[in-house]
Amino acid sequence: MEAGGELAADNNKSRGGATVNVNPDHRYTLPDFLQTVNLKHVKLGYHYLISHLLTLCIAPLMIAVVVQAMQTNSDDLRHLWLHLQFHLVSVVTASMLLAFGSTFYILTRPRPVFLLDYSCHRPGPDQKVPLRTFVDRLRLSGDYDEATVEFQRKILERSGLGDETYLPEALLEIPPKPTMQSAREESEQALFGALDQMFSNTNVNPKDIGILVVNSSLFNPTPSLSAAIVNKYKLRGNIKSFNLGGMGCSAGVISLDLAKDLLQVHRNTYAVVASTENITANSYAGAKKSMLIANCLFRVGGAAVLLSNKPSDRRTAKYKLAHVVRTHRGADEKAFRCVYQEEDGGGRAGVSLSKDLMAIAGGALKANITTLGPLVLPLSEQILFFSTLVARKVMGKKVKPYIPDFKRAFEHFCIHAGGRAVIDELEGNLQLLPEDVEASRMTLHRFGNTSSSSIWYELAYVEAKGRMRKGDRVWQIAFGSGFKCNSAVWVAIRDVEASRNGPWEDCIDKYPVN
Repeated sequence: MEAGGELAADNNKSRGGATVNVNPDHRYTLPDFLQTVNLKHVKLGYHYLISHLLTLCIAPLMIAVVVQAMQTNSDDLRHLWLHLQFHLVSVVTASMLLAFGSTFYILTRPRPVFLLDYSCHRPGPDQKVPLRTFVDRLRLSGDYDEATVEFQRKILERSGLGDETYLPEALLEIPPKPTMQSAREESEQALFGALDQMFSNTNVNPKDIGILVVNSSLFNPTPSLSAAIVNKYKLRGNIKSFNLGGMGCSAGVISLDLAKDLLQVHRNTYAVVASTENITANSYAGAKKSMLIANCLFRVGGAAVLLSNKPSDRRTAKYKLAHVVRTHRGADEKAFRCVYQEEDGGGRAGVSLSKDLMAIAGGALKANITTLGPLVLPLSEQILFFSTLVARKVMGKKVKPYIPDFKRAFEHFCIHAGGRAVIDELEGNLQLLPEDVEASRMTLHRFGNTSSSSIWYELAYVEAKGRMRKGDRVWQIAFGSGFKCNSAVWVAIRDVEASRNGPWEDCIDKYPVN
């Protein structure tokens, strides 16, 4: 499995180049955000903001002109006409400038992207695996000695997973049968299950889909999973389809960003983003502890999201996409190799985790949220944060760091449910309340780490609790190998209720649990 979940291998990390003993009782943490953030991180955010300055300036100017025109009476218009009769050159020049400015704004302004609906796959009850059953099957599989089984049992105890998560059918057999065919079946069940429900909820004809983006990090068969979807739903022949691989648990946000950009080019169309990860083909049957963590955290899941750029869909859409901010640390060698798929000494493939993983994740997080901050934080929060940062870093004054109150920018937080440790650290670093991270913790407990689709199970949790109100802002944040940290910000267009047959439909009353 991939990064993001690896991040939180629940306080259990491994090695970079040489083997490092992984102690499940040892605690690793993200670096403290405020003590380590520098001016270079803040600069990224304001550079991003300034790059959109022209649009930000033109839009208020156009609004001011319209407001002024609405306040003009007949006498004002008569005097204006008499005045303009003697200033023909000024009139022509002003008209040309107005026409040029209006045309430029219309052609360059981003088209709004609406989220009509989404669905999350929920496997059948026969695929539920209580933690004790999981450990028993490890012993019966014949792949692990007692010490390795005991190590995985300790990881599970601290993982934050509950007794109702799901494993693929092939891994529930004794012995497991991780064949190519069974891996295909797992991915198709997750993707088709989510897509079937999404099409049913929206009544959108699959042939109306113009853009398809699929992400599955570690399982990329030929033909691709995107081709399998085209074949299953008989999508049209000129569809713009993409299949993203190897991009980790943050690939869902990357897919959103790609779909958003495509919707700026292709008018009046729908885009579907489908996210999943494959457990069957990537379970690790060796003894290297740094590769065993993924076995304990990753579970079956998938999500399908329907996007539109049609202005008429604003009336029925749930959310509008406000921002997507992506941070990539792959230029740094340590960041590039901190989550690395390779073979152990016995030739068994797995994903190894560097001992530097949490520090690298902290750096990616800092860069991402300081880029996002100027776009979403109130001006008062930005001034307080920036002034104290300058006082500390430039003037050398010993002043207490100011933590921006992100609760003033967002009503809901969907932090990738990679594991308990990362949720704990983000809660502390950003000074969030337990209810702010409730959706992430409960998703981890109920469904485990479903990789790139976990942020959608979290959003479904908020909706199922009846907490989403018109105007509420949602922050989805995820980590991925490479190393990446990506954010998406949504604004609720209306009060949002849970979709029919959502993943929490029959169990939401049981949550939250301790």
